[in-house]
Amino acid sequence: MVSLYSMERGRTRRLYIGGVSVGGGVPVRVQSMTNTITADIEATVEQIRRLERAGCEMVRLSVPDEESARAIRKIKERITIPIIADIHFNWRLAIEAVECGADGLRLNPGNIGSADRVREVVSCALERRVPIRIGVNSGSLEKELLERYGRPTPEAMVESALRHVRILEDEGFQDIKVSLKASELWTTIRAYRLMATKVDYPLHVGITEAGTIFSGTVKSATGIGILLAEGIGDTIRVSLTADPVEEVRVGWEILKALGLRERGVNVIACPTCGRIKIDCIELAERIERRLSHISTPLKVAVMGCVVNGPGEAAHAHVAIAGGNGVATLYVEGRPVEKLREDEVVERVVKEVERLCARKEGPTEGLH
Repeated sequence: MVSLYSMERGRTRRLYIGGVSVGGGVPVRVQSMTNTITADIEATVEQIRRLERAGCEMVRLSVPDEESARAIRKIKERITIPIIADIHFNWRLAIEAVECGADGLRLNPGNIGSADRVREVVSCALERRVPIRIGVNSGSLEKELLERYGRPTPEAMVESALRHVRILEDEGFQDIKVSLKASELWTTIRAYRLMATKVDYPLHVGITEAGTIFSGTVKSATGIGILLAEGIGDTIRVSLTADPVEEVRVGWEILKALGLRERGVNVIACPTCGRIKIDCIELAERIERRLSHISTPLKVAVMGCVVNGPGEAAHAHVAIAGGNGVATLYVEGRPVEKLREDEVVERVVKEVERLCARKEGPTEGLH
């Protein structure tokens, strides 16, 4: 696969959220957000651990009250990825979240009060080296901008973001990340394109309120994919009305499809036709589910007949090529044995896990 890293990418500043580097040419990071009550420490930790296993590299938590802010301290003790505190309006919560160990803040400085209050938050963030993400959403633009532009246009979103950026810059703060999200695809894309010409701060990319797991995945993959292919974006979040773990899984699939990152099993599966004489759809779905815990980059091909099956199998780490109720198992490009249909899933899982356990990792030379 040709990596888009060989193409020109927008060069942004580098900053650190906890121990995770962002921008400046490092790999695009995958982010999500919990949907638990942050003050419910047990539920929040359990969900973050699931996100960690799925490949989440930083997580945002809602901080609507002091109890939630204070919970950050105990949550951090039990997880390994950085926490970003999501703050709206209350400047005191921003300071308390940072003092309790938040690695990043998501807020709009124009919405948290007077210049003195902004100065207090900035002073605290500077002291603790905590970056701030300015998050502009089309649904919450300033009234004056909506009246002037008539609707949430890309230009209105960028102007809003730049206002907030200047507030922080005026206080000598530059550890800034910016997002400009809309639920409308092209509004989002044009806003990010315009913002990328105005600043060199890292950009957090996503389509907000994208929808359910099906429609939201399609919309997010399209919008985020277009921007990443143009070299725009340093972190991503796929916003789905679903289990947050699904956001992480989709985010990684977008990066893998573009050749930007590698993680986990890439399942190549036959689209099926009238030639197939095994249940390729069920086999592919079961194999993908059973291998969701694998983080080692591997290619697994689930093919239904002899037309494309042997060719795909030759370039996969583990593969099956179906026949009449049977399938040929391939390992590292070589046919190994014939399997009954009911043996396929367990055998493929076993071979993948065996390859992952090898100290040398995936066999070199496969494409």
